[in-house]
Amino acid sequence: MASATDIASARLVHLARERGVSLAVAESLTGGAVTAALVSQPGASRVLLGGIVSYTNEMKIALLGVPARLLADHGSVDSRVALAMAAGARRVTGADVGLATTGVAGPGAHDGKPVGTVYVAVCDDTGERLEGFSFSGDRDQIREQASLAALDLALEHLAG
Repeated sequence: MASATDIASARLVHLARERGVSLAVAESLTGGAVTAALVSQPGASRVLLGGIVSYTNEMKIALLGVPARLLADHGSVDSRVALAMAAGARRVTGADVGLATTGVAGPGAHDGKPVGTVYVAVCDDTGERLEGFSFSGDRDQIREQASLAALDLALEHLAG
């Protein structure tokens, strides 16, 4: 039986193909899981331009252009950082739609944010969407929930 992540990623690839838009993903806590879910779908090569795992602040700055001051002032687990990551993924790849994840999977708090705090963001020329979550479970469960939340947010955004 297909997982919720498999179903959401299949739907997103299909919808992106239908709409004629390209996707790019910037991931921190999900460590490439969102990109992997998309790549596992037939037809992904027609819409997915790339995925960037920017696990450290230094990589968020160097690879995605997240402002150092933003990270210094708010930490990496922040809604504004998620939006900057999504915009950076678009800019770096030339994709129509950027999607990003950042958060705390555990085992301990990070930047004063408790385990389970997650932000996902999506942006394109029509605007941006952002959601914050407080997930529970172990590290893998939080990462899985964050991946699904990111795919669902992108689906909602593209569906209008």
